[in-house]
Amino acid sequence: GDYHTIALKSDGTLWAWGSNSVGQLGDGAATNRNSPVQIGADNKWVSIAAGDYHTIALKSDGTLWAWGYNGYGQLGDGTTTNRNSPVQIGIDNKWVSIAGGGLHTIALKSDGTLWAWGSNDAGQLGDGTTTWRNSPVQIGSDTKWVSITAAGYRHTIALKSDGTLWAWGYNFYGQLGDGTTIDKSSPVQIGIDNKWVSITAGYYHTIALKSDGTLWAWGRNDWGQLGDGTRTQRNSPVQIFLVPCTDNDGD
Repeated sequence: GDYHTIALKSDGTLWAWGSNSVGQLGDGAATNRNSPVQIGADNKWVSIAAGDYHTIALKSDGTLWAWGYNGYGQLGDGTTTNRNSPVQIGIDNKWVSIAGGGLHTIALKSDGTLWAWGSNDAGQLGDGTTTWRNSPVQIGSDTKWVSITAAGYRHTIALKSDGTLWAWGYNFYGQLGDGTTIDKSSPVQIGIDNKWVSITAGYYHTIALKSDGTLWAWGRNDWGQLGDGTRTQRNSPVQIFLVPCTDNDGD
């Protein structure tokens, strides 16, 4: 998260540390922690994600849980009340993958459907509106979603089972990769390629991997975060080439 960290152990226990001003650690308090504290006594946690000030986690039984800041409904519990310990999101037990944006959350069900909730000012939920949601809403009717990331502050990236790449939300820096800088409130396909296999996002940029092992990036590039050897903003994917080291220490 912005100022907190979540980690999972092989025994299925969940641990957290860092800032806890809005309960984002989930230990029932609002006290900052400078070393890991266990979250509850459960040992069924299997997947974790963090937004700026909220945390989302999945249990092995397919249930979804969230805690922390909830001012935009990003916990998905139907309220905007902050939570300092895990609360279950609905009663569904089909959740398989989760991702946290700055103030929104994205989750995938085992039936291949995609769901989102929280802040939606730039269309980052992908439901065709800019309305905030405090409980999960389905994104379209497609059942082919297989991988998601909402690590962007206000944009979302997702992959379908056919290897196509889709994006939506805030696009001022070209971080959607659709060749424009216009926000999108519904998923738009990025190019026509169907070889994408892995994705991740920074605040205002996106990185993706193809099945041929090539790496691509786009979006904001003020500090060279795209890795293309420039500081030029990109609104469509550019390939990132590894540059041989030229120093003398052999690294």
